[in-house]
Amino acid sequence: MLAAVTICFLVSRAAYAVLPVGTYTVWLLVGLLVLRPRPLVVLTFYTVVGAIVIGVLDGDVTTARVAGMVALVVAGALVLQHARRQRTGLPTSLGETMLADLRQRLHDQGRIPPLPAGWHAQSAMLAADDVGYAGDFMTAALDRRGEVLEVILVDVVGKGVAAGADALQLAGALGGLVGALPPEPLMQAANDFLLRRPDDESFATAAYVRLELSTGEYLVLSAGHPPVLRWCARDRAWLVDPARGLALGVQPDAELVRSEGRLEPGEALLFYTDGVVESRGQDIEAGIVWLQGVAAEAVRAGFDGAARRIIRQVARGDDDRAVLLISR
Repeated sequence: MLAAVTICFLVSRAAYAVLPVGTYTVWLLVGLLVLRPRPLVVLTFYTVVGAIVIGVLDGDVTTARVAGMVALVVAGALVLQHARRQRTGLPTSLGETMLADLRQRLHDQGRIPPLPAGWHAQSAMLAADDVGYAGDFMTAALDRRGEVLEVILVDVVGKGVAAGADALQLAGALGGLVGALPPEPLMQAANDFLLRRPDDESFATAAYVRLELSTGEYLVLSAGHPPVLRWCARDRAWLVDPARGLALGVQPDAELVRSEGRLEPGEALLFYTDGVVESRGQDIEAGIVWLQGVAAEAVRAGFDGAARRIIRQVARGDDDRAVLLISR
C-alpha cells in the first residue's frame, strides 16, 4: 500500500489535477478496512504528510486545495483515533466478521434440537435497541436417545452490547455443562463461575427445565428469573409455576426451589426474560398478568408461531427480550 501511495505521489507531482490532495482519503478508508492498528498509523502519517507536501510543492495554493488538505487532515485524525481505540488488534472488517461469528455461535447454541413427534419448541428474541447483541441467551441439549430435553434460559445483568461479552462467556461455560450435570449441580456450577469473576456486578437470572419427552414429566429450577408459565388445557389459561430462587452470582450457595409436573397433550411451558414483563411505571407482577393475557390470545389459534406473536406484543424498549415456548 505504501508503494501504491508513492506511485500516486509521483502522478500528483507530474499532474496534480489528476490526483488532487482530496483523493488520498480513499487510501485511508482502504487502510481502515484491511490493516491492523500499527500499519494503519504508518500509512496514515505517510499519506497525509506526503499528499500535503505534494500539494504545497505544486505551487498553486487555492481555497479549494486548502479545503482538500484540511479534509485530509481531519480524515487522518479520525483514522488515528479509531486505531488508538481498536482493542482487538484486528482490521475493522475482520473484527466485524469475528463479532458476527461469535453472535451466530451464540444463537446456534440456543437452537432447540429436533424433537420427537408430538413435541414442538419455538423461541423469539429481541436485543435492546435492536443492536443484535444481547445479554439474553439460551442453551439446549437433547440426550443421545432423544428422550430428555434440557434447556436453560439466561438473562445476564445489563443489556445489548454491554452484556454481550458476559453472555458469550457464560454461554460457553454452560454449553459444556448442560446435559452433563444434574440440574442443581449445573446451576451451582454456573453460580460459582459468576462468583469467580472480578466484576462485582457479574450476576444473572436463569430458568432451567428438564423434560422427559416420553412421559411429559418436567422439572423446573428458577434462579431469580421471572416465573415460568404453564398452559393448562383444562382451564385454557396460563398458570404461574411456583419455582423460585436467588439470582446466580450473588452468594456462594444459590438458593433454588424446584417445581415438578407433567405436560399433557395440548399443554405447554412458557419461559421469558424480565424485559418481556418489566417496564418503567409497571411492576413485574402486573407485567406477568399482562403476559398471561397476551399469551392466551397468542395460542388461541394454536401453538405454532405463538412465540413470535407474543414478542411482537412487547413494547420496544431498552432491555433485551426473549421468549421460549415448549408444547406437547
